[in-house]
Amino acid sequence: MKKLSILIYSLGSGGAERQVSLLVKYLAKKYKIYLVLMNDAIFYEVPENVEIVFIEKSNPRENGIKKLLKLPFLALKYKKFLKESKIDVSISFMNRPNYINSLSKILASKGKAILSERISPLNEYKTNSIKDRINRFLIKNLYKKADLVIPNSKRTAFELNKFFNVKNTKVIYNMLEFSKYNKEKYNKEKNEDFSFINVGRFEPQKNHFLLIEAFKKINSDVKLYLIGDGYLREELEKKVKNANLEEKVIFLGRQKNVFNFLSKANCFVLSSNYEGFPNVLIEALACELPIISSDCPSGPREILAPNTDFTKQTKDIEFAEYGILTPIGDVDKLADAMKKIYEDKNIRYEASKKAIKRAKDFEIEKIIKEWENIIEKYN
Repeated sequence: MKKLSILIYSLGSGGAERQVSLLVKYLAKKYKIYLVLMNDAIFYEVPENVEIVFIEKSNPRENGIKKLLKLPFLALKYKKFLKESKIDVSISFMNRPNYINSLSKILASKGKAILSERISPLNEYKTNSIKDRINRFLIKNLYKKADLVIPNSKRTAFELNKFFNVKNTKVIYNMLEFSKYNKEKYNKEKNEDFSFINVGRFEPQKNHFLLIEAFKKINSDVKLYLIGDGYLREELEKKVKNANLEEKVIFLGRQKNVFNFLSKANCFVLSSNYEGFPNVLIEALACELPIISSDCPSGPREILAPNTDFTKQTKDIEFAEYGILTPIGDVDKLADAMKKIYEDKNIRYEASKKAIKRAKDFEIEKIIKEWENIIEKYN
């Protein structure tokens, strides 16, 4: 049986972590899996036949310089683990684990190294800060040392190729465990009031401040449900209180099963400045929700307007094949799109009809097969 190592910082409540939990669950049916972590946060279930290994148990608020200095030592430690466990293929997710995986390969690890890029690198590291410059340097110089880099969107692959000279890429989209969305497994009854919903960490990237500003402009008897947590929560709650929206904007915290909440809402709204490939859009489609999303890099356009140029970004409200796209950071256009969805039942009905069809393109059985095909190439 082929042995695989899956390396990620933690199995916390993020989208990449959710994808890893699914990947581990299904690949463990065919391979011997080691889940290698750098932090002890575990939000998702891990199958009993998957061995969990820690190469460290770091503090998530660790100093950036310390994180950088530790990379070669963690790479040596990881290389030793790969050798002793006779790992055939090492797959890593997110930047620091990707750096460690690449370094272990450079240090003569015999197994194959596959990196999974989960975010738009051009937007994640776009400033002239030391941190961003170091990350750009590491991506440009380490990713090409791996056997393969798997971005989760065409836009991210395009950025890696054009701006970081990383050519060894193969796009695999995120997966959806479609059986979880079976109509018998969640309550389809809608909330009493018309409601919008958003799922995401409370961090600048997700731009919840813009979403709340747009929501303020609707002036109708509607509600906004926010699922997630993060260091901006207190500031967001303060903004809601100052706007006298406490009865209309409801913070639900982190939720392991978002399906019940999605199924009861009337429309999903994504206001992000940038993404990797937002799982929540696929989940919302599976729950037959109309979707409004910022046309941010990367992912939303590929999900909602798959037959258009994935490098394009709209400057107006765009009624795409599977949802509505709005310009990044445009509060007025976002508010207008939300009003249209609220006021027009026909738009909601047509969007709901198409949603399931698009969601099925990301069924887990199909995406897992793509991962297995890659793994089987390395005999």
